[in-house]
Amino acid sequence: MSNHREAGVVRRNIVKAPFVLAALGAPSRDWLLATLDETSTERGPRQIGMRQVAGIREMFALFQELDVMRGGGHARTALVEYMQSYVLPLLKREHEPDVQQALYEAAAEQSYLVGWMAYDDGEHGIAQRYLIQALRLAQAANHAALGAHVLAGMSDQANLLGHPREALMLARAGRRGITDGDSPACLADLHILEARAHAALGESTPAAAAVAKAEQTFARVDHDNEPVWAKFIDTPYMYGEAAHCFRDLRQPDDTERFATESAEGARQQGRARRAALSHAALATADLDRADVEAAATRATHVVELAASVNSSRTLETVKDLQHRLKPYATLPEVRHFTTRATELLGLAA
Repeated sequence: MSNHREAGVVRRNIVKAPFVLAALGAPSRDWLLATLDETSTERGPRQIGMRQVAGIREMFALFQELDVMRGGGHARTALVEYMQSYVLPLLKREHEPDVQQALYEAAAEQSYLVGWMAYDDGEHGIAQRYLIQALRLAQAANHAALGAHVLAGMSDQANLLGHPREALMLARAGRRGITDGDSPACLADLHILEARAHAALGESTPAAAAVAKAEQTFARVDHDNEPVWAKFIDTPYMYGEAAHCFRDLRQPDDTERFATESAEGARQQGRARRAALSHAALATADLDRADVEAAATRATHVVELAASVNSSRTLETVKDLQHRLKPYATLPEVRHFTTRATELLGLAA
């Protein structure tokens, strides 16, 4: 088998591989560096400067905006193609030291974004591998804050997949690698993800303390001085994550307080994915108060929002609401929600 065919087989196996809990351990990260050796160097310029690196960063900002507004499944394959054909081959060439470091940083940003988009699209094995690659590239760039940001993404994924202790470990590891002066937004994100992990474990006191710490840190954020990759860590995001903490703890008053702020901010920005997640938290709060009709009406709005984005995460949220409302299937509001949800999920299948 030729080297080209071997590389293709290895890459296909990586893409098909599932999420592996053991891969979160530091020693398991090393093997992914081999993916760079599979990347062709036939295309792209021989040498680049800071202007070309700036162009790569502009592409990152564009795709990050597409993810935030349209969901991870909307443009992920286009970003992967751009990385594979242009960005990653550059890493195997020699550049001036400052350019080389900036290139590693730009590649780390894009690898993280591909991982995050795959996570939102339900491709968790792919997401894990890109996030681990992003972590190693951030290390190569000697960029601790960016590495902490990647660890935040890994924590979020681990918690979603039912591994809250690993999520807690990753969030704490990220906090150890960052200071308030590096990126207050990223530090606030790590605090809120620590809260999410505590809430998933049913640990209400440390979860509430971590939410409070996240709020305190977020109050010091100056978005004009934050890196581009931290721009999405804003009020709709932070308050939405806090709402999910209290949702998991079954504290409807706090859930409603945070989710209402998040949903309104997301509405003003036109962010359907974030609005869907926050309205789903509000529906759950209604259910915790035994207001089934209000919950079903809210859940129907979640379906409407989910239909406008390409995000597996929002579809899973709709499925979760279906499960929560199933005991009340005979109520007219619930029947209406179930019909709309079934239509949406059928189209997405």
